[in-house]
Amino acid sequence: MTDSQPKPGVIPWPPMIYSAAIVISVVLGMVYPLPWIGDLLGDILFAAGWVALFGSAALWFTAIRAMMRAKTTFSPIALPDHLVTSGPFGITRNPIYLALTLMLIGVAFISGIVWFLLFAFIASFVTQKLAIESEEKILAAKFGKKYRDYAKRVRRWI
Repeated sequence: MTDSQPKPGVIPWPPMIYSAAIVISVVLGMVYPLPWIGDLLGDILFAAGWVALFGSAALWFTAIRAMMRAKTTFSPIALPDHLVTSGPFGITRNPIYLALTLMLIGVAFISGIVWFLLFAFIASFVTQKLAIESEEKILAAKFGKKYRDYAKRVRRWI
């Protein structure tokens, strides 16, 4: 990669963003709880929350396994060695970030803390702006047409 091509950042934004979303959601849930529709749909939302958590874990583990098989890094601040397009990467270009977002949504449904739901969307938006968009530039610079074809075929989120 030449000096004019994009480089990975030095701050691992996604883990920091999602960790902050968890902490802020918990604190706000204790200090300023918001009303929840759990009385009407409590059991359904609780079950959906567990489905979301199990789906999140499955998505995360299969994404990590696909990256390990491809012998590439899963660090958000490292330069990728290979373009991974199989497994969950065949459905979404960002399965790990999607899994983290789904985890927050699942926790919201299980706990009834609305802040988790709100911060799931905020965290995904901030992750896209601070990490995904620059990661995509790096992938396009490194893998060229192969990445551009992949990006046309597979959506960023879902």
